[in-house]
Amino acid sequence: MAKRMILMLIVVGVIVTALGTFKFQQIQTAIAEGQAWQPPPEAVTTVVADQDRWDATLNAIGTVTAVHGVTVSADLPGIVARIDFASGRAVRQGDVLVKLDSRQEEAQLQAAQAQLELTGLQLERMRGLLAKGVTSQAEYDTAAAAHTQAEARVGEIRATLDRKVVRAPFSGLLGIRQVNLGQYLNAGDPVVSLQTLDPIYVDFSVPQQRLASLPLGTPVRLRADGVVADVEGRVSAVDSVADAATRNVDVQASFANPGGELRPGMFVEVRAVLGAATAAVALPASSISYAPYGDSVFIVEEMQGPNGASYKGVRQQFVKLGASRGDQVAVLSGVEPGAEVVTSGVFKLRNGAAVLVNNDVQPANDPAPTPENS
Repeated sequence: MAKRMILMLIVVGVIVTALGTFKFQQIQTAIAEGQAWQPPPEAVTTVVADQDRWDATLNAIGTVTAVHGVTVSADLPGIVARIDFASGRAVRQGDVLVKLDSRQEEAQLQAAQAQLELTGLQLERMRGLLAKGVTSQAEYDTAAAAHTQAEARVGEIRATLDRKVVRAPFSGLLGIRQVNLGQYLNAGDPVVSLQTLDPIYVDFSVPQQRLASLPLGTPVRLRADGVVADVEGRVSAVDSVADAATRNVDVQASFANPGGELRPGMFVEVRAVLGAATAAVALPASSISYAPYGDSVFIVEEMQGPNGASYKGVRQQFVKLGASRGDQVAVLSGVEPGAEVVTSGVFKLRNGAAVLVNNDVQPANDPAPTPENS
């Protein structure tokens, strides 16, 4: 009985050992295959980095403002009796825009003029009597004061009548009429907007670090999508204070606008060239992998796998970026001219990943694009 138990234990031990050895060999084989396995290559597009002359530029968002721009309003209350302008028309300084009802003031003016004539006659009579010694100096002074008061009253009414006529304070282009015949206007109610469009101002902000590179007279170019492109002007004024919240300084540039395409309130893109051009590698913006810890690109190189076989893979390279220009970004350091850089598909890559280059369709790489919807 004891011999049979021992024999059974020996047989069980041999079976367990054989099974363990077999499983161990399977695991070792799977590990070796896993280490030798590589994922299929990712399809990417590439471009060969080329050194270019890159202008030192400053890009900003600007707002068009008029050299002279106001909303013409009524100075005194009254009823609109006449409208002498059409919406959107050009006017010259002093042109009559609106005349308010002034019949009451005209009647008052006639009465004041009659009073002025009467006091004038009385003053002449008193002057003659004073010369003959018939009247006193006090009576003559009273007559002279009455005449002066009558003159002031006539001047006051004439000034009121003049203020009942709304005139263009300067030459420019009118907006849309905001009054109608017979409408009662309070003092300060808007009549129409008036803007001087040539020349025109563009206001934009720059960081305080770049202010020294924008002296008065610096050439500035602007572009307004769908309106104008590449209009050149010059910096005409720099604000005396910086914004305490953003540390930006407001800058104003002047542009010729003979056709009136630029209108106050428009959004424009401003570009100023600062100093001489520098050498930089220009790459499509799609080739940059932006991350909080640093921006990088993927460079295609010949690599060697764990099994010793060579393959085409990518190496992640951190870079220092400069300004942008159209579809391109300036790479100041990190990429040497002649390197093959991935331009699309960077989001799915990792350091050492195998790639398959297919450049049949390339991403945009134009320094001055003109899209159809611009």
